[in-house]
Amino acid sequence: MSDRTDPVTDPYDALLLLSFGGPEGPEDVVPFLENVTRGRGIPRERLAEVGQHYFLFGGVSPINAQNRELLAALREDFAANGLDLPVYWGNRNWAPYLTDTLREMVRDGRRRVLTLATSAYASYSGCRQYRENLADALRTLAEEGLPVPRVDKLRHYFNHPGFVRPMVDAVLAALQELPEDVRDGAHLAFTTHSIPTAAAESSGPAGGAYVAQHLDVAEAVAEAVREATGADRRWRLVYQSRSGAPHVPWLEPDICDHLQHLCEAGAPAAVMVPIGFVSDHMEVKYDLDTEAAAKAAELGLPVARAATVGADPRFAAAVREMVLERAEAER
Repeated sequence: MSDRTDPVTDPYDALLLLSFGGPEGPEDVVPFLENVTRGRGIPRERLAEVGQHYFLFGGVSPINAQNRELLAALREDFAANGLDLPVYWGNRNWAPYLTDTLREMVRDGRRRVLTLATSAYASYSGCRQYRENLADALRTLAEEGLPVPRVDKLRHYFNHPGFVRPMVDAVLAALQELPEDVRDGAHLAFTTHSIPTAAAESSGPAGGAYVAQHLDVAEAVAEAVREATGADRRWRLVYQSRSGAPHVPWLEPDICDHLQHLCEAGAPAAVMVPIGFVSDHMEVKYDLDTEAAAKAAELGLPVARAATVGADPRFAAAVREMVLERAEAER
């Protein structure tokens, strides 16, 4: 147990990496999905469909390994830059559960915590729900008679250069995977998780932040790619991984529908760029690498998929900068 804080991170004595969670094996899939969909009204057929997505990959979500890599990258960056700030990891829907991690932090004497959520944009599921999860977990600690740490959330980082620049390099690398004769004409399909249009319209203080923030990132990445390649290529923000009742309007177009449109419009190729995901969620591995890739093959449209930011050292450095920025503002 320690009450000491590093002067440069004071008043904070820990960072909490807060993520979605995912199954670690076939036996985890159904309980995990029950956690995810509790109280959400997701149709059972959609739940069964998503479960099959996980079973195709051995029942293991890629998000866990990527979070472990990010955890290691953050610790390495902090140590290399003289930050004595321990980093913990807790999930919303699977082990290590958020409440269990907070109990561990309390046992270790942590009293003032910064939280990094693996969601870069404003939306209910990507921001406010994490705040609600934190409030519920802290309430549980109080009911158990444990000390309740103060927990603050780092700002949105969707437009931080340390988050955007790795995307640019990922697009440039993906372009190299395409046949040389179609690279310059390849369209960019920036993808993110579809959400109900009502939720999109109410996101952020003034509304509409979810779409606006993604468009800002897409435009920045597209411009940087244009400068790097000399090709003024076309791009569009599209959506994936829709769930929920069919009669409820969600953001469109879907990535597969967009690929169909590109083919009909004579586009020579496309790069799918999952800007809405920090790392390779199952939605990336299945909805893009499996489903959308199969659609492109059916259409005869050459496609490549840009890597997610993941544990890129520049992102870890960006987190360090935001930690120091917030700590200075709080002192």
